[in-house]
Amino acid sequence: MSAEILLILVMALLLDRVLGDPDWLWSRLTHPVVFFGKAVEFVDEALNRGEFTKAWLKFRGVVGILVLLAGATALGVVLARLFDVLGALGSLLEVVTVAVFLAQKSLADHVSRVAAALRRDGLAGGRKAVSMIVGRDPNTLDEPAVCRAAIESLAENFSDGVVAPAFWYAVAGLPGLLAYKMLNTADSMIGHKSPKYLHFGWASARLDDLANLPAARLSALLIAAGAYFRRGAEAAKTAIEVARRDHGLHRSPNSGWPEAAMAGATGVQLAGPRIYGGVKVDEPMMNDAGRAVAAIEDIEAAVTVFYAACSVMTFAFAAAALPLLLF
Repeated sequence: MSAEILLILVMALLLDRVLGDPDWLWSRLTHPVVFFGKAVEFVDEALNRGEFTKAWLKFRGVVGILVLLAGATALGVVLARLFDVLGALGSLLEVVTVAVFLAQKSLADHVSRVAAALRRDGLAGGRKAVSMIVGRDPNTLDEPAVCRAAIESLAENFSDGVVAPAFWYAVAGLPGLLAYKMLNTADSMIGHKSPKYLHFGWASARLDDLANLPAARLSALLIAAGAYFRRGAEAAKTAIEVARRDHGLHRSPNSGWPEAAMAGATGVQLAGPRIYGGVKVDEPMMNDAGRAVAAIEDIEAAVTVFYAACSVMTFAFAAAALPLLLF
């Protein structure tokens, strides 16, 4: 962790906060994550074929994810050295590169569209909007469930779409950032427990859990800090209490931390039973003392907490850079 990396990260966070992922740009260019996805598809097609034992499939999955991580890390090293040679221009290019892999504004925009769609078009509009950001069956959701799904997506993706890439860039520069994004992409594609990927994707899922472990806990603290500035000390206290108590109620070892913290920050119950691909997932509600019926206003409140949490994180990285610059 160096002052230069932290300053680049702060500028990238500010750039992403203002611009996000503009449609006019990515309608003309291919987003880098798409190329990561193609790399995962290539490895999947090359190694996850034929009849093999469970152990052999796991081994092939280990080899596959290690190859992908090695490639992403090598690309990060090459880019870092190239940007270093280019001086000030290279620093500017690195700011843009880091910003591309962050998701502050784009995440908030997608979640805010759910609230706007509910207000404008009712339940049908809300279901359509939320189907763009969650995997659960939208037709099974009533309006409170649509609201909960949007808030849960915001909290979970704050951890792995904002905090985790920022954390790994701060720790390991571009190689760390690109390796994390490759791992996260692989987990989303082959890390689920379907018959095809239960064993082949095992290594990707476990490594992704490990990589997201620090960010998940940090995101809960940041959400509590955001709640403090937007909703007061009591909301911040509740966010921490609910995160500590209820994070284990989630099926994911990491997602429960930010989701439970957001449940406490907004005062609503989150998680609970839901349906993915026709299969019901039975989980207890987080923050069972909160309001059982989530509303549009709760989505909007969650977005304000999210943005405040992002601001706290940006300020923290800036503050961490200051002593490195002075000493």
